[in-house]
Amino acid sequence: MNIVKHATYSKQDMDVISRETLYRGFLRVEKVHLRHRLFQSTQYTPTLQRELIIRPVAAGVLLYNDQQQRFALIEQCRVGALDDTESPWQLEVIAGVLDGNETPESCIRRETLEEAGCELQQVQHLFTFFPSAGACSEKFHLYAAEIELPQHGGIFGLQNEGENIQLHLFDYAEIKQLFEQQRLRNAPVIMALQWLQQHIAL
Repeated sequence: MNIVKHATYSKQDMDVISRETLYRGFLRVEKVHLRHRLFQSTQYTPTLQRELIIRPVAAGVLLYNDQQQRFALIEQCRVGALDDTESPWQLEVIAGVLDGNETPESCIRRETLEEAGCELQQVQHLFTFFPSAGACSEKFHLYAAEIELPQHGGIFGLQNEGENIQLHLFDYAEIKQLFEQQRLRNAPVIMALQWLQQHIAL
């Protein structure tokens, strides 16, 4: 079995010829002209044009409690799921984008207070990944944290940011059902609950 330990090429094997801003708002969209090395060759591709969505670094956290045998997810309406045939309301881990020079851990502590009314103590880093590297620059840091979960859910979020977030509490026994019903529709929550399944099995 041939395990790839690192990327075949590095950043030096890509030539960025030009970058032009097409739109600037909360997100930025760029038109990029580039070329890159071909596998098993010294040749480069022709100049390619790509659109790139520039999005801030984000971090998220799965809240769980082994003694209570429960975990927490939030639900909110997402414009990216606008055309989902089931619903644009997504079940998610608590998450947000980093403010300025904020660290990922500081971000999830702030977001957990805002979106669940809970304070974090110890956190465990799970993965860092690009959710949609085909077109978006976003890097996502995913964590897990065991905390004393509240007895009931509730409504949270910052009204001045248009947030309307519902906190849900689930039993460990419900994880399989959430997957089977395809209620989990975004990468961070799927990865987090797959990790939780493995954690429970240890």
